[in-house]
Amino acid sequence: MKSNRLGLAMILVSGFAGAQGPVGAQASTAGAASVRAVGDGVVYAKPDEAKVDIGVVTDAPTAQAAGAQNAAQTQAVLKRLHSVLGSKADIRTISYSLNPNYRSVGGKASIQGYSASNTVEITSDDLAGIGKVVDAATEGGANQIQRLQFLLKDEKPARTEALRKAAQEARSNAEAMAAALGLKLGRVLSLEQSTSQPVEPMMNAFTRINTAATPIETGAIEVRASVTLTVAVE
Repeated sequence: MKSNRLGLAMILVSGFAGAQGPVGAQASTAGAASVRAVGDGVVYAKPDEAKVDIGVVTDAPTAQAAGAQNAAQTQAVLKRLHSVLGSKADIRTISYSLNPNYRSVGGKASIQGYSASNTVEITSDDLAGIGKVVDAATEGGANQIQRLQFLLKDEKPARTEALRKAAQEARSNAEAMAAALGLKLGRVLSLEQSTSQPVEPMMNAFTRINTAATPIETGAIEVRASVTLTVAVE
């Protein structure tokens, strides 16, 4: 009778031990305990390309007049930009609009004129000269600078380095957790990545109304990566 009770007790203890894992560990599908850790990596890279959106907005009593005035003013801007950037200028139109301007009179809306808008995007690898591009555009007749971005032509090297740093940090975190529990790391069960887009230094839209030279600071582009590592523990 005593031997039966002892056998039952051993079974219960064994089952309890199998159901309980170390704190911070989890059971894999194969029944082995594992630890999961997250690592982040950050790389700062110097941009090598700039994009700037330059616009011309004109108002006139009629749609035809607004469009004609905008066309002439935009042509003057493009001519000035080509003179600064040369034959290899990378310029493309990204938007054009012609809209009526409404005004409420006596509770009724009526058309008071028209606005035409033409926006071009300039891409240049001469970051030091991007301020001159902005100045040339406004001198030629542009009255809106809608966006200025600094980019990487090839993001792969920075992204690869960020992933490497993230994986190293995840491994280090896993080792720290395992050591705290008196365990050792075993084989890698899974490794997942989640790489975010670069954080690009950007200037907000503004209308330039001064005549001083435009100072431009490129700064650095931040590339982030995150990985999740799952490793068996012994």
